[in-house]
Amino acid sequence: MRATNLHAPRDIRLDDVAEPQLHQDGDAIVRVVASCVCGSDLWPYRGVNEVHGPQRIGHEFVGIVEQVGASVSTVTIGDFVIAPFMYSDNTCKLCQRGVHTSCFNGGFWGSIDQDGHMVDGGQGEVVRVPVADGTLVATPSQPSQELVPHLLTLSDVFPTGHHAAVAAGVTTGSTVAVVGDGAVGLCAILAAKRLGAGRIVAMSRHADRQRLAREFGADEVVAERGKEGSGAVRELLDGIGADQVLECVGTSESMKQAIQSARPGGRIGYVGVPHDVELNVPAMFSRNIGIAGGVAPVRAYIDDILPDVLDGSLLPGKVFDLTVPLDQVAQAYQAMDERTAIKSMLTV
Repeated sequence: MRATNLHAPRDIRLDDVAEPQLHQDGDAIVRVVASCVCGSDLWPYRGVNEVHGPQRIGHEFVGIVEQVGASVSTVTIGDFVIAPFMYSDNTCKLCQRGVHTSCFNGGFWGSIDQDGHMVDGGQGEVVRVPVADGTLVATPSQPSQELVPHLLTLSDVFPTGHHAAVAAGVTTGSTVAVVGDGAVGLCAILAAKRLGAGRIVAMSRHADRQRLAREFGADEVVAERGKEGSGAVRELLDGIGADQVLECVGTSESMKQAIQSARPGGRIGYVGVPHDVELNVPAMFSRNIGIAGGVAPVRAYIDDILPDVLDGSLLPGKVFDLTVPLDQVAQAYQAMDERTAIKSMLTV
């Protein structure tokens, strides 16, 4: 089969690799229908994270179950399934507490499992799924082609934006500022709107992203950054700043922007993968700023979000503004790297 490997910074290739096999009774084999490039994939692609290539890459995919191990009971051959960006058993003490990303039996796509077997990356033709009963979520029926992009966002990007909103405590009537206009930031706007936010300010400097931000529920857009940007947020939100700020980038500058944009007593939900981020705890202490978030436990959220996608009331797949076949995966990465695409979808 073919699968995407990152060989070196900006060196993405679609290589021929071994076809995955069932190794454990709890495994399933899934033929990928669609996958995508994540903003976090760009960190190693750009060489910010060290690359020990060739390494499998990709952690967002949906597909059709082709084989199941002897103990698999929640999915069957032929099911259309959503795969969260980490696999988990959904039964351990941490999964039961909603922290599936710390599952004792879980792990990452594109890595070696606890038994020493390769777990395929999502940007390929076929994936072996460990602990399939806990990981995969089957849709009630085969979705239409039009619905697939929206379902694909449930593997990571929309629940990650949702996690920022939940961690920050967004509720009915909240004033919200969103730092970051990538796919996660845009999904955070949509998630905040779904949770009842009363007023949402998007921080964006790109016209195409500003348009989608407004479509997703942003009431205002602030293009400025630094003190000028936080001042504009405060002016728009009762002169005091946002009740909740959703930080969806992961840089020192974006976190500083989030803290500056929160009102005294406000709360920050952060989901941007942190790179050289430092917190000014004394400044947060004096203004009673709270912070929560981290890596999103996607599996914990899918069951709640899926019905809204299936009935068409939630359409997060609009973040995909470039769709290419898998053999053009290098172009998909390049487009996101150069910001000519918000998020690239790969069809198989």
